[in-house]
Amino acid sequence: MSEYKKMVEIMIEEHKELFENFLDIHNEYAMNPPAWQKLFNQYGSEVVEIVRDYERKLCAHMSKGKFGKFSANLSEKYWDEVRKVFPKIDFVGVIQS
Repeated sequence: MSEYKKMVEIMIEEHKELFENFLDIHNEYAMNPPAWQKLFNQYGSEVVEIVRDYERKLCAHMSKGKFGKFSANLSEKYWDEVRKVFPKIDFVGVIQS
């Protein structure tokens, strides 16, 4: 299994309750964004902060030197894996009218 996939699994396991709650809110938000937007953004901001923290852990040692480009690719693969679980994660913080 790839490192980025392992990191996503570890992240979700270590913050299981938060991610389970967010998944429920995420699914409701996908069905009815205006009604769930406030709660989605509230929980989502904490989730995105955790996701970014694990991204830094994954890519920290690779961003220097000759692996800089590889680090960017790894980061993108990591976020793609997160998006498989939370397809709407990029909408955290977006205000829809």
